[in-house]
Amino acid sequence: MSDTSFVVMVKPVGSACNLSCSYCYYRSPDIDLPVSLSSVRNQQQPTMSGVTLERLIAEYLAASPDREISFIWHGGEPTLAGLEFYQQVVRLQERYLQKGRSCYNNLQTNGILLDDNWCSFLAKHNFGVGLSLDATPEIHDTYRRDRGGNGSYQASLQAVYRLQRHGIKPDLLCTVTADAAQRPLDAYRSLRDLQTGWIQFIPIVRRDLGGDLTPDSVTGEAYGEFLCRVFDEWLLHDFGVTGVQLFAETMLVAAGGEPSLCWMQASCGRALIVESDGDIYSCDHFVDSNHFLGFLGSSTTLDAALHHRDQRKFGNVKRDTLPQCCRICDVLLYCHGGCPKDRFPTSSNPDPDLNVLCTGLHAFFNHAETHLRRLLALRKRNLPDHTIRELMAKRF
Repeated sequence: MSDTSFVVMVKPVGSACNLSCSYCYYRSPDIDLPVSLSSVRNQQQPTMSGVTLERLIAEYLAASPDREISFIWHGGEPTLAGLEFYQQVVRLQERYLQKGRSCYNNLQTNGILLDDNWCSFLAKHNFGVGLSLDATPEIHDTYRRDRGGNGSYQASLQAVYRLQRHGIKPDLLCTVTADAAQRPLDAYRSLRDLQTGWIQFIPIVRRDLGGDLTPDSVTGEAYGEFLCRVFDEWLLHDFGVTGVQLFAETMLVAAGGEPSLCWMQASCGRALIVESDGDIYSCDHFVDSNHFLGFLGSSTTLDAALHHRDQRKFGNVKRDTLPQCCRICDVLLYCHGGCPKDRFPTSSNPDPDLNVLCTGLHAFFNHAETHLRRLLALRKRNLPDHTIRELMAKRF
């Protein structure tokens, strides 16, 4: 058993997908990102075999020190594995789960294949669902098209409604592109009004072959402005009703806690990736030959991969390569340099260790901190959420 908690993200069909999103980092030959032979191969590879699946579940349950062990089913599009695959997942988890422990399954999906049979199964077995929905219909259909070039917004939206009818409130996963950043309130309100209760904003940061940001990428300045505008709307109107992942994590840190988001932590390396063929990698954003940790059941185990010297080095690089400006930064406690995938030089920022979103993250954390500290003080008085919103509004 491992001495520390970790997470396994499983790609049961590798990078195969029924959409062709323009910003997908597995399907972008025009940008300079490392993509392993395994990831390319897995776009066509069959679903994870029963033998590999059983080995994965048995090893993970044996290695995890947690009472609740989280499985994140990722892709590509993990529903392409078929409903029967996840029925087998549940049976295997029940077989190998030790008394007094439980499993939590989270399915990250575009929702297109989620019919009533799927939703009934997910509800029965308490699956969490993260569903990709890019803000407004226009923005979504610009980037998230199917193989025929058609927009997918309506199909994903119907999946949200279908999940809700089955008692599931999906987490809405929204990318922040250059376009979305120009319409922060439109983006936020369209997601909030679906009343799922939880939203995640994911910045699109991609490099072209020249090393600069692609046109669809959000700049640091634009991302910071987007977050600040959405934060103000959330704080005054939706605090206590709608959760926004980054705002919740920032409030947790302001209260003296430790963030659960890996990119906000001082070091990383606690989220392993298992591809459909059993290959294990350091992180979903570093699926390449330099971050290959072994083959599940043959050359290594999950516990051995987690404690591999290369994995420890990978996790500590985030902390050890912080530039001096980060080490003395007034929001270091919140940011810790951000995600390593976003730390690279551009024509306007030659420092290879400075996050390209730095200016925006700095602006947001500074903006949010003062308000969140006052909000936390009000919460200590056990005031109802609507009263807290009213009192916060008077100080804006």
